Formats: sequence, structure tokens, C-alpha cells
Amino acid sequence: MNTRERFLETMNFNPTVSAPKWEFGYWGGTIKRWYKEGLPEKNYPAIATKISTMSSSLYTTAWSHEWRKDKNLFEKTYGERQRKITLPDGIGIWGGALYWPSQGFPLDLDVADYFGFDKSTALVHVEQLLYPKYEPVILDENEKFVNYVDIDGITRRFQKAEGVIPISMSWPIKDWDTWLEIKNERMRLDNISARFPAHWPELLEEYRNRDYPLAVGGYPCGFFGTLVHLLGYKNLFYYYYDQPDLLHDILQHLTNLWIAIWEEVFAQVEVDVAHIWEDISATKDSMVSPATFKEFMTPYYKQITGFLKSKGVNIILVDTDGNCARLIPLFVEAGVTGLYPMEVSAGMDVVTARKNYPRLQMMGGIPKSDITLGPKRIDEFLEDVAFLLQSGGYIPFGDHLIPPEVPWAEFKYYRNKLNHLIDHQGKV
Repeated sequence: MNTRERFLETMNFNPTVSAPKWEFGYWGGTIKRWYKEGLPEKNYPAIATKISTMSSSLYTTAWSHEWRKDKNLFEKTYGERQRKITLPDGIGIWGGALYWPSQGFPLDLDVADYFGFDKSTALVHVEQLLYPKYEPVILDENEKFVNYVDIDGITRRFQKAEGVIPISMSWPIKDWDTWLEIKNERMRLDNISARFPAHWPELLEEYRNRDYPLAVGGYPCGFFGTLVHLLGYKNLFYYYYDQPDLLHDILQHLTNLWIAIWEEVFAQVEVDVAHIWEDISATKDSMVSPATFKEFMTPYYKQITGFLKSKGVNIILVDTDGNCARLIPLFVEAGVTGLYPMEVSAGMDVVTARKNYPRLQMMGGIPKSDITLGPKRIDEFLEDVAFLLQSGGYIPFGDHLIPPEVPWAEFKYYRNKLNHLIDHQGKV
């Protein structure tokens, strides 16, 4: 079976099919450590340098640019496809389980080749948020950091030495006036066709003949996530109480926009899965109450999930870190079919979730940091994986990016044993 078929059968709870072999991903510092400890370096992760869609290229400006005092941001990067750049320790390297491209992060090839992983899910290449994009502008720079306006209109700071994901400092939506300006200029419903790239016919030919899953959505598309992205966490929490009408207007327009874009996509190619990015959970619990979820998320989720299922997309996965246990019934009631990465370090228990929600699709759920504890602990947590694989609807991998503390030797032990479990569970 190819990767696409394997993914669809697994998510359809067919336990006779071996689940796809994927990882969520790794930090840049992790991959650099593993190269030193024995991972064969054949295809060093390539950081994209060409800015394309919001989903594909957020943070590309920070990752790829050799910051210049003349403030000409595109002088060396714009128009290039990709190049070898030493990995920052704090960059994410995708491991195949998520859609790609995303956020300017490279896709790993060497770990995947070593362990025989399946092909990555691909994200449909179409602009799903702001069109046209903002022009990046450098605002301030010194030897430690650079402040800049990114393609989504957000002012960010990139710490040069640390090389971590840029932090947001100000956001484009501040009130009704700024929202209406964005709505009327960058989220129009009358120019959907312009959101597709010039090489869409070539992409379409590839998509139609693919052997990997194809997705819509992804970062930063979500009903909590996109609001956070465009307003900031603190502002959003205030606006739930102070500006509810504004939030409802944004959410309804986002819903209409995504349905319009995806309608055009579905008219041309069959899509396998929708990914919705929320990151709505913290270490102990959700960042919003069930009442807030029901008021500000459920109505829009039901519109989107109803539309997706009417188009034959029956795998609708929500990406949220942290402890989302209290939100699972709300997501399910709103039409979501699955969750990931089921972060064990935040208290998520995939076995309990399977018992409570037998038809909930899940991915992840393996305590990434416990890999450092060695074979005995690895054997213990893989017992749960063996149980979950028996029911289908589950793709096991680390519950977020594998940290640099994990040695290559321990990761090899863990991953070889997990691959063995996967291979011996399914018959095909």
C-alpha cells in the first residue's frame, strides 16, 4: 500500500493495515546532535528561502535571511527556492506526521530515510489567510536581535544567537477599524482565484497522481488559533468579554473565506484530510472555558466540519499542544474526528482517551522526553502503543518535537522497536 492508502485505512480504524511510520518532528539542535552521534548526513535539512503562502512561509524571513543593515530584506532571499543554511537550534524540523510545507520549517529526509518512514502529508499550495501579503520591513536591528514586520502584518523579534521561533510583539487587528481594513483589502471573497499560484496546473497534475495524503487548513487556520495569530493571546482573552461582536464577525468571515477557497480546491482535486491549528491547551487545562468554546468556536466548527464532510473529507484533525482532555467532547460534538499530538507531558493519556472515545482518531501520544530514560522506560510506554494499534485509528509518534536531550542511541532503540510494533500489528 502507498502512504495515502495506509493513512486513510488507519484513520478508518482498519487494524489489519500497518499505520504510517512518521514522527511529529525534531528541534534543529536535536538533528545537529544526531549527526555528530551517527545519523548519516545525506540530505541536510534545507531551509526554504522563497516566500509563498502564509502557511508555508511564516518565519521564512527570520530563518533564511542574512540580516543586512541596508534593510533590503529580499536582496539575497526572494526568488530562491532553498539553500543549505546551518540549522538554528530552535527551528522545527518536520518529521512527516504533519503537513508540509509549513511555517518555513524544513522537512527531514535523513531520519526518515534511516528508519524507512512514509511520505509526508502535503498541504495544498493556496493562500488561505491574507491576500495580498504584507511586505516585510526591518524596523530595528543590532547584534542580538532584529525587529521586523512579517508577511502577516505582525511585528516580530528574532533572537539571532538563540535561533528560536520569532516572538510576536504587535498584531494587525487592534479594533473594528483595523479589522474592517484587513477584511476588505486582504480577505476578500471576490478574488479567490487569485490566491492560487501561477504553477497551479502543474501542482494539480501532481496532486491528482499522488501516493501521499493531501491536506487543507494547517497553521494558522483555526477558530482560536487564527484569532491568537492576528490579535495576540492577551488581546483575545480581553476581547472575549469586551468585543464579542468583533470576534464573531472575524470568525464568521474566516469561515466563509475558508469554505470559498476549499470549494474551489475540491472542485479540482480530491483532498484526504483537514488540519485545524488551535494550540488552545496549556500544561494543566484548556486556555478557554467550555462556555467560551461553545459560544465562539462550536458554531463555526459545525459550519466548517459540515462543509468538509459534505465534500467527502471525513478526517478532520485538530492540532493542540497541552492538556485538551476537557475539550475532547466539545471538539467531537462540533464535528472534529481526531486530535494530536496528545502531549503526555501535559497529562494527556491516549489509552484513557481511546476508552472514553472509541472512534476518536489520534496521532502522537508517546512521551518524547522519556526516550532519554533508556530501553526499560521505552519498553514500558510502548506497551500502550501496542494496545492502541489493535483498534486502528491511531498513528504513534513523539508528542511534539523531539528535544536535543534525546541521544541518537536511545532514539534508535525507541524508533526501531516502534517500527517493529507497527509492522507486526498490520497484515498489509
